[in-house]
Amino acid sequence: MGSQMTEMLKGTLEGIVLAVLAARPAYGYEITAQLRDQGFSDLVEGTVYALLVRVEQKGLVDVAKVPSEKGPPRKVYTLNAQGREQLEEFWRTWSFLAERIDQLRTHDTEGGS
Repeated sequence: MGSQMTEMLKGTLEGIVLAVLAARPAYGYEITAQLRDQGFSDLVEGTVYALLVRVEQKGLVDVAKVPSEKGPPRKVYTLNAQGREQLEEFWRTWSFLAERIDQLRTHDTEGGS
């Protein structure tokens, strides 16, 4: 990923992780693996774990410790009602920005200045 992609991802990663959790509860490594499978190949596991700590502190997820076959119990994150509200706000903001950016791009390709 280029530096521009990295910077844009920093601003949207919370919403992306909340969207993953909206589909089903997951633990940190599962989230990282799913995002990598979806093309976020340079995503560092530590980045996701740090973000999960923040969304837990904000009260956007519920956390359950689930026994693991290997090692200590895993923290499984489930999106709660407050997290769903935050995700809805993320999608509203995303739609607004995407529309404006698309207008700028369309205006630019039409020869506007």
